Amino acid sequence: MKKWMFVFLIGISIILSGCGGNTSSKLTGSKPPETNIQIGNETFPTTLGTYCWSSMFKGVCVDTAGPEALLEGKEPIAVQPGEEVAFAMDYEPLPNEIHVAYYQGDKETEVKVENHRFTAPKEKGVYYYSYGVWWMDENEENVSNGDAFYAFALEVK
Repeated sequence: MKKWMFVFLIGISIILSGCGGNTSSKLTGSKPPETNIQIGNETFPTTLGTYCWSSMFKGVCVDTAGPEALLEGKEPIAVQPGEEVAFAMDYEPLPNEIHVAYYQGDKETEVKVENHRFTAPKEKGVYYYSYGVWWMDENEENVSNGDAFYAFALEVK
């Protein structure tokens, strides 16, 4: 009987930590913050896609379509070949891990990002981007307090 109770308590602990029971999380709000991209002096919104968010002992995960389907019907942002694009997020703490890729058809290409900036492709065309960010726990290795994927499209003219 005691052995079963111990297993049951471990199961509860795992469920709580998986649902945002981590007290070291400094995330606020019911979902990830809005994120924009800046090109020159102009700012453009991104579209929030799939995310998992935990704050104040509450956690939620939302699964959405990929960038191309998520942006259906929206005009891509016009850019010049090789133009600098910057990410802007008015939120603290900022995510401490990022991943950016663009898609053309079924081809995925990694994008190198430095100081929250990258350069647009040099070839003309429409590129669908996924900007993935993670708020990794500072105290527990391999534990994410939240993650989000943002979508936007660039049209290189």
